[in-house]
Amino acid sequence: MLDKKYNLITILGPTASGKTSVAAKVASILDGEVISADSRQVYRGMDLGTGKDYADYMVDGKLVPYHLIDIVDAGYEYNVYEYQKDFLKIFAEITERGKLPVMCGGSGLYLEAILKNYKLIQVPNDETLREKLAGKSLEELTEILKNYKNYLHNQTDIENEKRAVRAIEIEEYYLTHPEIDTGMPDIRSLVIGVKYDRLSRRKRITNRLRQRFKEGMLDEVQRLLDSGLTPEQLTYYGLEYKFMTQHLTGQITYQEMFENLNVAIHQFAKRQMTWFRRMEKQGTLIHWLDGYMPLDEKVEMILEWYSEK
Repeated sequence: MLDKKYNLITILGPTASGKTSVAAKVASILDGEVISADSRQVYRGMDLGTGKDYADYMVDGKLVPYHLIDIVDAGYEYNVYEYQKDFLKIFAEITERGKLPVMCGGSGLYLEAILKNYKLIQVPNDETLREKLAGKSLEELTEILKNYKNYLHNQTDIENEKRAVRAIEIEEYYLTHPEIDTGMPDIRSLVIGVKYDRLSRRKRITNRLRQRFKEGMLDEVQRLLDSGLTPEQLTYYGLEYKFMTQHLTGQITYQEMFENLNVAIHQFAKRQMTWFRRMEKQGTLIHWLDGYMPLDEKVEMILEWYSEK
């Protein structure tokens, strides 16, 4: 691997693009291991709601090793600082074993934390600032966030007031503290994107959502509530948990839940594509593959790009 142009392959794409099966197949052929770049799949017990595709890691009857999935309990609030730290540890271990790391995911902030070598620091809580922001609406907090010069817009930061306050807290800390060296290794990644046209993407998302409900996604959320997590805590974990919790607590009907969630996931996938296009405008070369291309053809093209000197 020392003579290779790349020491990492990144497979990215919006939700329901089939990127996991591509990453697993590439890793199996190149004697690699997959590192997830999904901000929600880190949580144990949140499987259907976060779209974990365990079956995709089984290639030709053999399980492809994967990392940073199921590493913390639901209820914990994992962040991009911890992700970068955990990624670097796994990246080093895989590389030392002579294997190829394959990063796979759709969480733009997590992907860029690695690909653009963000120097992230663990930001402590600022109780004085939190008191100052207490009682402000999500709209007011969003406007405050937009005023920070270097703010990297992450849509999940403004999903609720708690996240927005934390994002402001981090930006305020960066203003008064210099960045520190994270000791990032020299990462040279081939970046592959998997996408479908808009109508196909919407159809895939809806079909996948129906399938997840058939497999028991609502039961999964009920178990989390029964385990002691509050509705407020579950809302932190994104769209599925927000709308399913609203239904399970009697706020909306099943039909309202499905329709609202379906629309929200479509909007989320659109924001993911906007993020990836912004990455390209800022200098990240993404080799895009048509989702309808057969898996073997996708992998063949990736291997050709990877082999280039």
